[in-house]
Amino acid sequence: MKLTKYEKETIINFNEGENEATIYTFNASLKRRLAEFARKYPALCRLKCSTAEGSVTYVMDKTRLSIRFLPPYSEERKAAASAYAKEHGFQILIPEQESA
Repeated sequence: MKLTKYEKETIINFNEGENEATIYTFNASLKRRLAEFARKYPALCRLKCSTAEGSVTYVMDKTRLSIRFLPPYSEERKAAASAYAKEHGFQILIPEQESA
């Protein structure tokens, strides 16, 4: 059974009484970041389970978890970014082709 994007949730669960947080997700970027963090710091983060549908559940030390709120850019910052882009251009990196 294929899940819809709406059904592919990310759930972060922790409470004040325990030292660990549980992260359940289908998000590809978050899964990669969690896998890398677990590889680097196995004492702080570990894969609990994964499913055939594509979800993973990680358990991690909740002191390592951070939630950030990013305010929108000010008009001044947008103007500065626009001016920088106009001055320096936008460059697309093209990978070098192997010689035959």
